[in-house]
Amino acid sequence: MIRAIVTGAAGRMGCSIIRAIHQTDGIDVVGAVEQEGHPLFGKDAGEVAGIGPMKVRIVYDLENIVDRGDVVIDFTNPAAALANMAKVAATGKAWVIGSTGFTKDEEENLRKLASGKTPCVFSPNMSVGVNIVFRLIQDVAKVLGDEYDVEIVEAHHRHKKDAPSGTAMKMANIIASSLGRDLSAVGKFSRHGITGERDKKEIGVQSIRAGDIVGDHTVMFCGTGERIEITHKAQNRDNFANGAVRAAVWVVKQKPGMYDMMDVLGLKK
Repeated sequence: MIRAIVTGAAGRMGCSIIRAIHQTDGIDVVGAVEQEGHPLFGKDAGEVAGIGPMKVRIVYDLENIVDRGDVVIDFTNPAAALANMAKVAATGKAWVIGSTGFTKDEEENLRKLASGKTPCVFSPNMSVGVNIVFRLIQDVAKVLGDEYDVEIVEAHHRHKKDAPSGTAMKMANIIASSLGRDLSAVGKFSRHGITGERDKKEIGVQSIRAGDIVGDHTVMFCGTGERIEITHKAQNRDNFANGAVRAAVWVVKQKPGMYDMMDVLGLKK
């Protein structure tokens, strides 16, 4: 039995992950962590997640319970994820990180922490469907080349704090790499006023924040006389949670290092 510790356990994703683990054979929740002072501190994590008592209390000190687990599943925020991993990376426990909004420097710090004893799956989107889309757009971009304009449109709920989404940025980076472009030079993240003619090598990324949208992503390859659109729409958070649990089961068997969902799903070329 794989023993999992969930950080951000009282949040939307934390609760979804606890429910997903409860429905998955071979893995169990042995620890639940929230930030100090959280109003649900001390509550039963199963009751908070809506599945009934599971005799796992929500605590705030990961260090004191990390020895109970085989893998930590972290859906918090960049600062909390880095702090958590820095505290316990030396233990060699496996990690799954689905938090988004990391800067390049923060991502590099994660990779350094994972280069020692820690096997880590880090992905801006744990959905199986989204990762299949990652593979599709990689192949489509290579075939279409520079003759098609690329635009990415993403939409999320009003509470999302980062923009563009981590998934949209991953899509943009995949396409830029496939086309031999530097996203920092060609990425266009907003347009207003007289912008002039679109540069042929631009990769546009546009963000919408409204209502309770879970997560929509559309990649548009626009040529003369035709348009190809590849869209993924998340109807609830279960697909992210199920992907994270799948990653947790996979990563505990891996050597130290940084992986992503493409590795988990066997989609890497």
